[in-house]
Amino acid sequence: MPIAKLNYEKRKDPLLMIIISIIAGSVLMVYPVSYETAGWRPSFMLMILLFWILYQPIWCGVWFAFGMGIFVDLLLDAPLGLNALSFVLITFATRYFIRERRILTFGNSWVIAALAVIAHILFLWVSQTIAGTHFSIARHWQPVMSSVLAWPLVYYCLHKWRI
Repeated sequence: MPIAKLNYEKRKDPLLMIIISIIAGSVLMVYPVSYETAGWRPSFMLMILLFWILYQPIWCGVWFAFGMGIFVDLLLDAPLGLNALSFVLITFATRYFIRERRILTFGNSWVIAALAVIAHILFLWVSQTIAGTHFSIARHWQPVMSSVLAWPLVYYCLHKWRI
């Protein structure tokens, strides 16, 4: 009997938690803060996406990343498809490079999150440079640092829902 209970507890569906984390991340992305601290706002939606991609690969894949990217584009009034393409490329690269590695430690996931945030900012820089839009790297190092430092908080809040 305890074995059946253990299997039931392991098979929790994370759908409700995925929805709650997306709502919480979207609120944190658009919550009004002062001008001085707005530059330090982490990329919460990217980190939530990375957590679900890393720890729930059955539930969250490339289509999930595309949907989250379109949602972030609409949320932040960015050019439609900019964050979506970035999220899809990051998701594909992440899933490609960890396909053989199913035991992810906290340190490994932190490094993957840091590389993904850097790749996201570099993708935004390249795409906006091609489009002729002014993009200042000096202004975008702050969210990279705050996102990398906020990864433990995202991990701690969602770690119960890992497989």
